[in-house]
Amino acid sequence: MSANLKDLETKSAQKILEWASTSFSNIALASSFGLEDMVLIDMVSKLNASITVFTLDTGRLHEETYQIMDRVRSHYGMSIESYFPKFEDVQSLENEKGFYSFRESLENRKECCQIRKVEPLQRALSGRDAWVTGMRREQSLTRTDTPKVEIDPGNPNLTKISPLADWTLAQVEEYISTHKVPTNPLHKKDYPSIGCAPCTRPILPGEDIRAGRWWWENPDHKECGLHRPR
Repeated sequence: MSANLKDLETKSAQKILEWASTSFSNIALASSFGLEDMVLIDMVSKLNASITVFTLDTGRLHEETYQIMDRVRSHYGMSIESYFPKFEDVQSLENEKGFYSFRESLENRKECCQIRKVEPLQRALSGRDAWVTGMRREQSLTRTDTPKVEIDPGNPNLTKISPLADWTLAQVEEYISTHKVPTNPLHKKDYPSIGCAPCTRPILPGEDIRAGRWWWENPDHKECGLHRPR
């Protein structure tokens, strides 16, 4: 990685993706197909670069999320790698604790996220040297100090790249409108942030954009474990 990390903080999202595509031999974009991820997919589609797009199919996604995945494939002519949780782990969890154990305690919720998201992510990142995320500082209390480029705290052998870290929601929406980027139908039903169906609800006017994720928890805890604190 030849560029200075502080210098990259001043670069645009497009310039950072261009730099990343030439600086790393095995780089991937992790996508849950929310607004930010769709912006990045659109940007990647315009690069003459080999950046893999992958998703974590937890087995409990909204139907609309599968619809936008299929739309990406047809609209951009882009393949998507899906990573699933291990069958035996999901089976054991549901047999032992039922189907909604994640609502009973923070510990149980993190256990479910570990099985359905974190472990599959580790497999998705195996052998890579960098990954791209749609994280923005404005999204939540846990993301306010997100750098555009860093050595991944949870995966020290990887560089983590968040080109939209300093973007506002208004900038994201403007890009989507200007470039006619397809989006998840749930966004028009007051779902600004979309995860697993049982853990996501629409938000009310005036609520924080992440209020619909794990709404029964303290905002300080609202991460699934994919993005570990620096």
